[in-house]
Parts: sequence; structure tokens; C-alpha cells
Amino acid sequence: MKNNATHWNRSLCLLRTRISALAATAAMGSILFAATQATAQSQPAARIHAEISSSQTTVLPNSKHPLAQAKYDAGRVSADTKLEGISIHFSRTATQEAQLQALLAAQQNPASPQFHQWLAPEQFAAQFGVADSDIAKVSSWLTGQGFTIDSVSRSKNMIRFSGTVAQAEQAFSTEIHSYNIPTPTGTEKHFAPSTDLSIPAGLSGVVQSVDNLSNFRPKSHATRSRSPHLKPSFTSSETGDVFFSPGDIKTVYDVQPLYNGGYTGSGQSITVIGQSEIALSDIEAFQSASGLAVKDPELILVPDTGAATVSTGDEAESDIDLEWSGAIATGATITLVYVGNDTNYDAFDSLQYAIDNKLGTIISSSYGLCEAELPSSEESTLESALEQATSQGQTVMSAAGDDGSTDCYNGSTNPPDPSLSIQQQLAVDFPASSPYVTGVGGTEISTANSAYVTSGSAYWASASTSDVISSALQYIPEMAWNEDTANCGQTDCLSSGGGGTSTLFTKPSWQTGVTGLSSSITMREVPDVALNAATGLPGYLICTSDSTFWSNGQDASCNSGFRDSSTGDLTVGGGTSFAAPIFSGMVALINQSKGYTTGQGLVNPMLYSLAASSTNYASAFHDITSGNNDCLAGSGVCSSTAGFSAGTGYDQVTGLGSVDLGNLANVWSASTGTTLLATTTTVSASNTAPAVNATDTFTITVASVDSSTTPTGTVTITVDSGTPITGSALTANGTVTYTTSFSTGGSHQVLASYSGDATHAASSGSVTVNVPTTSSGTGSIALAATNLSVSQGSSGASTITITPAGGYTGTVYLTFDTSNDSALQNLCYEFTDTLSNGDGSVSVSSATTPVTTQLTLDTNATDCVTTEAIGSPGKHVLRRLSSHHNLSSNNRNNPGKTAPLTLAFAGLLFAGFLGRSSRKLRSIAGVIALVAIGLGISACGGNSSNTISNPPKGTYTVTVTGQDSVSATITGSTTFTFTID
Repeated sequence: MKNNATHWNRSLCLLRTRISALAATAAMGSILFAATQATAQSQPAARIHAEISSSQTTVLPNSKHPLAQAKYDAGRVSADTKLEGISIHFSRTATQEAQLQALLAAQQNPASPQFHQWLAPEQFAAQFGVADSDIAKVSSWLTGQGFTIDSVSRSKNMIRFSGTVAQAEQAFSTEIHSYNIPTPTGTEKHFAPSTDLSIPAGLSGVVQSVDNLSNFRPKSHATRSRSPHLKPSFTSSETGDVFFSPGDIKTVYDVQPLYNGGYTGSGQSITVIGQSEIALSDIEAFQSASGLAVKDPELILVPDTGAATVSTGDEAESDIDLEWSGAIATGATITLVYVGNDTNYDAFDSLQYAIDNKLGTIISSSYGLCEAELPSSEESTLESALEQATSQGQTVMSAAGDDGSTDCYNGSTNPPDPSLSIQQQLAVDFPASSPYVTGVGGTEISTANSAYVTSGSAYWASASTSDVISSALQYIPEMAWNEDTANCGQTDCLSSGGGGTSTLFTKPSWQTGVTGLSSSITMREVPDVALNAATGLPGYLICTSDSTFWSNGQDASCNSGFRDSSTGDLTVGGGTSFAAPIFSGMVALINQSKGYTTGQGLVNPMLYSLAASSTNYASAFHDITSGNNDCLAGSGVCSSTAGFSAGTGYDQVTGLGSVDLGNLANVWSASTGTTLLATTTTVSASNTAPAVNATDTFTITVASVDSSTTPTGTVTITVDSGTPITGSALTANGTVTYTTSFSTGGSHQVLASYSGDATHAASSGSVTVNVPTTSSGTGSIALAATNLSVSQGSSGASTITITPAGGYTGTVYLTFDTSNDSALQNLCYEFTDTLSNGDGSVSVSSATTPVTTQLTLDTNATDCVTTEAIGSPGKHVLRRLSSHHNLSSNNRNNPGKTAPLTLAFAGLLFAGFLGRSSRKLRSIAGVIALVAIGLGISACGGNSSNTISNPPKGTYTVTVTGQDSVSATITGSTTFTFTID
């Protein structure tokens, strides 16, 4: 079910002073063109010939977000708000698109010399990107508008740049507004352009979309269990409750034959798409509880997307995808690619990064939106990226959705578009609906026979005095997943498998030949396959620090096997978020067993071709013929809309059905090309915490998985999001040494991509180093701030500038005070800072360059008393002004004003430390947290009144003070006028 816990994060990252990546771009020269022939070709012809001028513009159709409606408008965003990572995407010409489609067809044709001859990103750029001269012209226009160029994609189809809201509004002829979007529990706060964008007429036909000007994010397809308390044994003879562990799935879907053949996914790589940082201890706990070897995934933070930050709801999603893909493909390399806390980045940016850098032979995504919720210009851009993934041999899996046949349901009585009542219409989920994606739907154990869900039956082992970790005995009959609760109101209403007919994509040629597929339906049908997704029949076990997935009263997750040691609770969930990564793991096993070392690209043609044979279908697929994904929630949620029913062969609820993996692998065609040896690429740093501007050496090692041979060839090195460095040749022992330094503090990533050779497959690896910003102990700082005026009940931001002098570098702690704290007691605030923990810690890494940050002030009192306003270590949240807006060392000695909440915050911080550092201490952490929250409420002036007044209109003086983190004598201050109209 869609996660409606996404909250408007007012924090927008610090505008970085950086050298244009374009200026460092070397001439591409001749690049191998592998689309139709193995000969060198020049880069694409220039397409921009006229001057790029803002005096003549053209509208970029359908570039406004569908939810950016006047009824939700909350006013304009402050003009000086910084926007990081805006992206401008380039379309392909008609000729390029025709060539790409021809290539994709040839790559899937065993009779073609191009069969499974996958492209590298640079090869894709040489044929299907834009010319360097075009990139230079667009970059020049952007810098002329005041933007800073951040990066150019390896595929030469995107430029990222940063600037202010005012610059974006001027450049694209729009206004950026805030929007309050209704949800079951209140509202979500977002920002987005209020109109379609306009671009210079000279870019017409070249620019496909301009993205990252809003912070609407795709939704997770993970659903927590609705059971109020999960304490039974896994196969309890008293309750009959059972749950799926990895061992059960391996039995039910016949995975064991591949393990018996020695196939574990070795040499394959699965990239999980995410929106949150995770705790590796959760993954390790899951593996230990499941009886698996502990093997940490690789974590890659998309460069320039903010700091690695835990996001509630999204953390559990990442845990699910990593745990369950790795539980099936135990030998595969599992990588999480995720974005930081800049909220105008999202999971789709993670997806594009994984494709642009060819990370993973398989990509698993459990994020999506109903087709109507995505601006068509952005959808076109994402579809182009998915085509690129297919040409590179990457197989993309995506969860088909958890809202049944009405995928646009958003949990409120206010549909996004009242004129269409789109919320209650039939809809499918993107990207699962893309013809270049395998959409994975949901099933549940059939309720026709109670023995199917009862321990001690023919399907489950009997309970014993201890938990039976792997208790399923055989395949258990399935039906379409639908756990909707009839007439349940607005919250958590829908819980069933997504499926139906796309409104965007025509039916692909391979979606034919199977009973149930009708020629009268001319559009793409979803899903393609389905696996168990139920939360209660039987539900999946997970381990996560994300408490939104915990039962009521649960104190910890998996600190005693799969249980909470203090309460006995299990952490259980469901949704197509489980089905997608599990099927990704299955494909990794097939790839290894059939010799697809470099990946298979789109597997749908193979799936439908096999299912078209009645013999293969009977052995390799479980035909799901009962159940539906009707909307059962009642009037006001889905009206009288009926969904789709399962039936013989293909249906729009479970697709081709679930799979018998052993039999499916047996009939799957083996690779007919040269079987390349799988490789691994590792990157190690001589110093993982180098000083600013200190030389650091990175050793890149490429090795064959079986260690029998030494790879040759070259690697491409990318530092952060800078220009790729190509052509670094491996030495005789398969290594490359790279030396560099970093001029700014914070985390920096070095990504190495091995190109492969005649006998070795390509692979990639990365390492992240953290450059500390230590205090110079000398010099001085000067502060300046912009005045701020907001309407009562709205919010705005003052830009704080810190200017170093006398050689100063270090970390500056910002605090502030107001001229009337009593009147402003219901005001909320938040700092945006380079250390990204929201407390006003700003990194000054250059002794000559000023640094800016923002202080957001929110005059809507309701925002200040929600759970989001309480605060949580490691997360960006609004804080009550009256609680602890002044954290200076002087104020810490005056407990009268801030002591209760200081204790509360310390308690929460300590509780979080206990809870995340040691699972055995989580029961103690829970008690500390409750006491801390109580102190926090008292500190915030809690009372019995239900009426909370907005801060009164008036003009106030705000004093901002900055102090070095080490030396109290290095300090500065400034004032600004804060007006509430």
C-alpha cells in the first residue's frame, strides 16, 4: 500500500560552490558504436544551431505536476530558496529512436550478431545521446541564467544544475508554490511549479523534460501487517498462525534445485532502488535469523543528493528489498542505490543513476506512482532511461502496486483531480506498466481450505517448543491477493495486487500467445508474473529499525532471532515490495545457471514465449484462477469500481501466475553467445577520512569470480558526479591506482566501472570517504542574513551567509534568538546545513569562499504540534521555537529556558543510540524515549486546550549567532527583520 508518511521537508541543500563539470569535459573523440556494427563512429550530430535565447520561448507540454492544483495552493516558495540537482533531459531524434528500437530487437534475437551484445553508457551516449557542442550550448545558457552546472550524465542525455527558486522561475517562466495535499491523517506539504514550464524556442524538440523542481516522491509498495500484536510461533498449533521466512519461499517456489546445482547468483549483481539510508545491523540480523551467512550489501548514495539520512517508511522498504533479494540470490552482489535528504530527489533519481552508471545486471524497484500522477514529460524521460537499461542488458523489476485496480487512490476523500475522479478510476502503476519492465503482482494463500494456513497440515510443519524457521513443506495453492477491508474508511483501506491495462503504452509484441490475452486489448497489460504479497496469509518476516513497521507495543526488531526479546513480537509485512525483490533474486539464479553472465536485459519475451507452450506453462507456472483485485473499501474510496478477476492463463491480477523456479530454469533457454567469466570490481582507499586537499590513493581491483584468470581492459572512474575519467588500463595483476584530493569536507564517492574484455564480463564497485572539516583555530567569521516576511500561517526562509576571514575553516554552529519568544512560542524552525542534521552545523571548508544556509520559520502552529515536530535524531524535522532554538554554549548554562526539552532531546538521542547500536538495549531505549517525549511535551508548553494559535502578526528582530565548534572565541552575529503579515 502506498506510504502516505511522506512529509514536506523544508530543507533544501546548501548551494555548493563548484567548478562546472562541463569545463573539465574532454573531447570524446571516436567511440565504439556497437548498436549495429563493431566499428568506431563519431558522436551524434549537433542539433542546436540557433542561439538559445529566453526572449522566445515555447511551452513544455504536460510538465506541471497533476497534484499542483489551485485548491491545494499554500503560496509561493521564497525566491531565495536553493534548489539542488535540477535536471534537464534531452530527447532522441526520430532516427535515433528508430535505431534504438532496431538494436533492442536485435539484442533479443538469437539469430542476430547483436544478440546480447550490451552497450556501455559511453557507447549509448555515442549513438543515442546529444553532441558535446549541444551540451556546451545548453550549459552556457544555464550559467547565463545564474545556475551552477553540477554534472553531465555519462549517457550524454542529462545535465544537472543548481540555483535559486527565483532563477528557476525566471528561466522556465513559472512560479514555484507550496501545496498542502490531503491525506488520511492530515496533509502532506510539497512544492512544485504552478504552471507548465517554458523553455527557449531554440531548445524545442531537443529538451524532453526539466525535472527536480518539485518534491513529490514515488511511493513505497510495502504494507505492514494489520495484526495488533504478532507473538505466535511461526507454526503455532494453538493459533494456526504461520509466516514466511526465506526457507519457506525456497520450498514453496521450488528454488532448491538451483542451489543443488551450485547456483546461488554468483557473478550476478542486483541493484535495489531506495530513498533512505539503512542500518546494516538490520540486514545482518535478518540473515542470522534466517540461517544465512552474513553478507553486507554495498551502499551507494547518489552524489549531490544531500546527506545520507534515514527516512521513515522508506527505511523499511530498503530493508525489505535488500533482505529478500539477497535471501534468494545468496551469492549475488547486492547494492542499495539511494538518495539523500534533498527532497527534490527521489527513488526515480536512484533508478536513473543506476542506469546511467550501469549498476547491476538486475535492478529491483518497489517504488511507483499511478500513471496519471506522473507528468507525462517526466514519464517520457523515465521511459527513455528504461530503454537504455534494456540496451545495457539490465533487467528491471518493479512492484505492480498494492492498491488493487485503483492505483491512484491516495487515502483521502479528495481525489487529485475532481473533474476526472481519477482516484476512483481503474489505473495501473508505473514503472511496472512500462514495456521495458517486468511488473510483479501479488498472490496470497488460498482460503478455500483452512489446511492451507494451519500448522501441522500437509503444507506446514507442526509447531514445537521453539520456532520452526523454515516450516513450509510444499507448494501451497494461491489466489489473487486482496486483503481490502470492506467499508474501512480512509486509512489503510486498500491492500491488494495492482493490475489492469495501461493508458500510456501500447501492447508490446511479446505480450501474446497465452490463453487469457485478448487481441481486443491493444494496450500493455499488467502485471507479468506474481508472487505471494499478503500481510496475513501468511505475511513475511523482516528485520528493520523502522518502527512504522512494528506492532503496537513492540520495542525492537529481531534482537532475538526474528523476535523482539522483550515482547516476543515479530516484524511482519507484505505487499508487492516483497514479490519484486524475490523475483529479482530468482532471475539472478537463472542468469547464472544459463550462462547469462552479462545479464539478459528484458526477460518478458522469454517469459511469454515459455508460457505460450502448454507443456511449459503447466510445469513452470502456477496458474492462479481464483480471487480478484476489486476495490472493496466502499463508497467514497472506490465508488462502484470493480477490478479484475483471476482466470485461466494470463489475467490482469496475477499475470502469468507464480512460478516453479526449478522447472522454469529447466525450460529457460541457455545463452548461445560466448559465456564470459563473471568479475567483481572493488575500490579501496588508502585513507577513508582524508583531510581537505590531502592526497588520497584509491586501488581498484578487478578479479574473476572463480579467481581462475586475471581480467584485462580498462576502467572508467567517476568521482562524485564529475566527468568520468575513461581509459585507465588494468595492470598485469588486474589493478588500477588512482590518486586525487578533495577540496570540500563531507562524503565523497569514487565509482569504478570495468568495461570487460573478450573473456571477462563488466562489473563495477565504489567506495565512500568522509573528509572531516576540522577547525583551523584561527581567523574569524562574519554573518549576514536576509529579512523575511511571511503571511500568517505560512512559512519562509532567511538566507544566512557565513564569510570566513584570516584563513578560517571549520564547523560553525548557528543559533538564534528573537525579540519576543513568548509571542512566537508556537513558531517552528529548521536550519538547512552542510552537515545536514538540521541543528545549524555548517561546514566552512574554504578559507576564502562564503557559505550560505537557510533558517526556515513556520508560522502555522498546527505544524508545530504534530509528531513530525517532536524531532528525531538523524532526521530532518521542524522544531518548536519555544523549545530549543538557542543551543549556544552560553544558553546551555541557563537551564530555565531550555532544560526540559534539552533533557528530552538528550533522552531521545540516547534512546536512539541504544536502539540502533545494540538491539539488546532497545527495551531500555523504549522506556528512555517515552520519558524523553514526556519531558519534551512539558517543555513545549503542553496543555489541555485543543486550540493552538498561530504566532501573532507583527515585526520581530531575530539575532543569529555563529560559533566555531572548537574555539568559543571565533564567533559572529547578525540580525534580520521577521515580519508576519
